[in-house]
Amino acid sequence: MSYVVLARKYRPQTFGDLTGQEHVTRTLQNAIETERVAHAFLFTGARGVGKTSSARILAKALNCEQGPAAEPCNVCPLCKEITDGSSTDVLEIDGASNTGVDDVRELRDNSRYLPSHSRYKIYIIDEVHMLSTNAFNALLKILEEPPPHVKFIFATTEPHKLPITILSRCQRFDFKRVPLVKIVARLRYIAEQEGITISDAALAMVARKGDGSMRDSLSCFDQVLAFCGNQVQDDDVATLVGVVDRRLLADLSAAVLNGDTQVALEGVSRVDSFGYNIRQFTQELIAHFRGLLVIRSVPNPAGILDLAEAELNELRRQAEAHEPQAIQRRLTLLIKAESEMAQASFPRLLLEMALLKMATLQPVLPVQQLIERIKALETSAAATPELWRNPAQQAAPAAKQQAPSTQARAPQPGPAAAAVKPGGGSWERFVAFCLERKPAVGALLEYGSPLHCAPDRIEIGFDEGSYYLTCLQDSDTLQSVRELAAEFNHQPTQVTVKSVAADTATAPQSLAEKKKHDDEQRLNDARREAAEHPLLMASLKVLGGEIIDVKPL
Repeated sequence: MSYVVLARKYRPQTFGDLTGQEHVTRTLQNAIETERVAHAFLFTGARGVGKTSSARILAKALNCEQGPAAEPCNVCPLCKEITDGSSTDVLEIDGASNTGVDDVRELRDNSRYLPSHSRYKIYIIDEVHMLSTNAFNALLKILEEPPPHVKFIFATTEPHKLPITILSRCQRFDFKRVPLVKIVARLRYIAEQEGITISDAALAMVARKGDGSMRDSLSCFDQVLAFCGNQVQDDDVATLVGVVDRRLLADLSAAVLNGDTQVALEGVSRVDSFGYNIRQFTQELIAHFRGLLVIRSVPNPAGILDLAEAELNELRRQAEAHEPQAIQRRLTLLIKAESEMAQASFPRLLLEMALLKMATLQPVLPVQQLIERIKALETSAAATPELWRNPAQQAAPAAKQQAPSTQARAPQPGPAAAAVKPGGGSWERFVAFCLERKPAVGALLEYGSPLHCAPDRIEIGFDEGSYYLTCLQDSDTLQSVRELAAEFNHQPTQVTVKSVAADTATAPQSLAEKKKHDDEQRLNDARREAAEHPLLMASLKVLGGEIIDVKPL
């Protein structure tokens, strides 16, 4: 006897055998019991969820010798004929092969005749969306006013392709994807019937491969049994169906949450060596972290997560040790990495970088805790208002108290003051004058040292070999400086440009050097003042922070 695949051998024969479509079976059974059966039905949903099986069960329930009944008996000749597909009154038509208007006209003409020995003549049209526009138009009239002995059952995976005129004449039933838990339960029942030894984890991998389709899951189960026989090992199933091993996901997520970068990168190496698609693995890892987050966020995660009971318990054990905020931050990094993999040439590198960031994330304080610390800081500052004053303001009252009893002496000119040449202010005004009249010349003069500055003679020094010295020694540029000097001093002025050693300490500072020195001094003063400010020191102590940089406004 030829082998019958599991999807056919264990095809549902009653409404009670249908898995995951209780909303459909209950409605159809109530309609039969109350004699409110419509003349046309439309079954929609993904592949392998029970649309055609439901159509056959409904046809048997309507034509059963014991019926119409809520459940067919499956023992009378009429039920057996429908189960075998040999009934002359229940016709299954493939919409993809009979798309023309002539096929529908033939169906319409034959429907006028009474059934040969059944109660109803039932037409089951699968993939009805494949019919042509003319075929749909030919079907409209009989679909709207069919003979009392005719029932139509349409099945499709793409209801949006049907004309609205067809949709309005049918009772529509939307079939859902079968939950993973129910698929696993059905597979366990079949395994027991077939005498197969297999774990729940392996059944969950097979069910996940089916992606909500019972038929796809059974086809995958058939393949597993052909490879493993009656003794099925978890590793063999993972290798055969090509899904990611849940233990690898658990190990990698645990390494990331515990900050173990070594194990995290070794996990990526294992993924690559197994031949898994890196982006697909990343998506599986995202789903794993989503499960952890849902478990830590809601009281009843079983109604949200499509997982087997063993997988749910494993996630619970892992999620208990981590806060939801920590899981959510890492999940955000993982989602960003997955979105970048679509255009990336090195998806493994992206995953490794994301895992390293996730493993080295510093813990953050909850917002409420930060608010409480800030309130404590404000309370402390209000109790001691002197903390709000900067060091200069705190020193001012002390200076005032010492003023009556302290006589300040005027500073005596020292050697440095005696060495300062007169005319420094004149040099600054002269450079400002040049910047206004000829900005290019004035910009060069800013880098020169005023060796001598008088109305009749100006002597400027520049570093040996510098760019500015070369520019000022140019005859045209030097002539421009002389003309500007004569205009500024209102008399002829001799201008001389000299070369000085870069390390000469006796040469006065250039305006550029003076400006740079003043800026550095102001920045150092600002840093020192910020570091010594009592309020800032108290804030750093309360919030556990540190000063990274100080920038003047």
